[in-house]
Amino acid sequence: MIIVTEKSSSLPVKNYLQDLKPCAHGGLIRKSSQNYGIPESEILDASASLNPFGTPFDHKWSQLNLDVLLAKGLEKLEQYPDNRYLEYRKAAAVFIGMGMTYENIVPGNGSTEIIRLVAECVINEGDMVLIPRPTFSEYEMQCKVMGASIKYIDQEDILDPDDKLLDEAKMIFVCNPNNPTGKLLLKEDIDSLAKKCASHDTILFVDEAFIELADPEQSVAYLVEGNDYLFIQRSLTKAFAIPGIRMGFGVASKNFACVLNNARLSWNMGCIADIVATALLSMEGGVNSQYLRESRAFITKERQFLMDKLSRRGFKPFESSVNYIYVDISSLPLDSSELSQRMASKGVLIRDCSSFQNIGKDYIRIAVRNREENERIAATIRTVIYEWGREQAKIQLEENITTASKCGRMGSNKECAYYPCHFEGQDCTFCFCPFYPCEDERTGGTWVESSSGGQVWSCLDCDVMHQEDVVDDLLSVFTREGLNEKSVKKAWNEVVESKL
Repeated sequence: MIIVTEKSSSLPVKNYLQDLKPCAHGGLIRKSSQNYGIPESEILDASASLNPFGTPFDHKWSQLNLDVLLAKGLEKLEQYPDNRYLEYRKAAAVFIGMGMTYENIVPGNGSTEIIRLVAECVINEGDMVLIPRPTFSEYEMQCKVMGASIKYIDQEDILDPDDKLLDEAKMIFVCNPNNPTGKLLLKEDIDSLAKKCASHDTILFVDEAFIELADPEQSVAYLVEGNDYLFIQRSLTKAFAIPGIRMGFGVASKNFACVLNNARLSWNMGCIADIVATALLSMEGGVNSQYLRESRAFITKERQFLMDKLSRRGFKPFESSVNYIYVDISSLPLDSSELSQRMASKGVLIRDCSSFQNIGKDYIRIAVRNREENERIAATIRTVIYEWGREQAKIQLEENITTASKCGRMGSNKECAYYPCHFEGQDCTFCFCPFYPCEDERTGGTWVESSSGGQVWSCLDCDVMHQEDVVDDLLSVFTREGLNEKSVKKAWNEVVESKL
């Protein structure tokens, strides 16, 4: 694979395309498997926000059989697809309801192709596009391919953009519910924004890719027929948990949809995607089919479970309406990139949100999964933070020992926020205990219930490491022998045992 690392005036492509970076998602499982030696089948991908209820094919009562559908699709393998995709478009219109007909539907090979299609049809080089941040990065990517100038605004300002900005903007993107924050805007608010955008001849692109898993009643698809400046995107990938078969659709006024259908790539959906997507959209009840109703109930229950697990240890999860949780980790000493890498080394993938419009390294996104997988996510986070803490404690301990061997005992650290953690006048040289977790209750330490479940070793009632004579004797051992497994064992036997 060739990757362009610097601009080259000799390449026969538009200069601004040379700064683009390819989408990496989809290869993360294989990459993690190769990097950490973990079988792909054992990797839990909580970076991909798919319906945790499983596909409709996992539930017999859906009466959908994937093998039958695939066989039906393969019968048309030697034929060009009907580029009108009439059955699929009719099924999509019924699925949405709200007075839609097949003429309002634009079939697409997943969300990204639909974003590209709209960008191709409306953006000229130099046009300004408004993108709130943080949000789905493909809006920026596909608009940049068309030569657009990107202007970012805060998510908080999305519903009331400045009139001057709208006069300048060719298009504005709204993801509802938003990816990665999970916030769902009410349809009344989107309605007002759509009218304001239309009055400024600014296209409002509303991405409803996750709305079936949140609240389909908040869709604004009913507004399109009276507004040629409104476009709605829908995706089957997320709602039905089948990202391997690319399928989605757009919703627009008949006039807008007609132009987009004429301009889109011919045969942009293969026979398999056409057959499978049509069947999924044709389930009785549409957006309120039994499958989607039960999916939303399942997500609500599991999301709360995972939120409770995450609401500690420096994690600040945001309230979410959908099947992923946006988490502020600014209180953690680890940043999002290091946490993501350490989680991946344990076989659990989470989304490092630093790639979302350069918002820094204080945020992650975690997909809501089933109960067993959510417990694994929480347990892996605990393990990663514990191991990181042990590493940092060892580094600090080595620094303290080096300093103390030259200058003597450190004495009381009254600057510490926890001083005195045991008794007034304690010696703080061994704030980080070299024996943790000793699991020896003679020290006063004990097993306690963890706030996130299970038991952890607590040193709260152990003061051995802060006694001056113990500190002196331990320093003698570590100064002479260094800090290693052998010296720690020797120090315990020679110094601590005599105190117990």
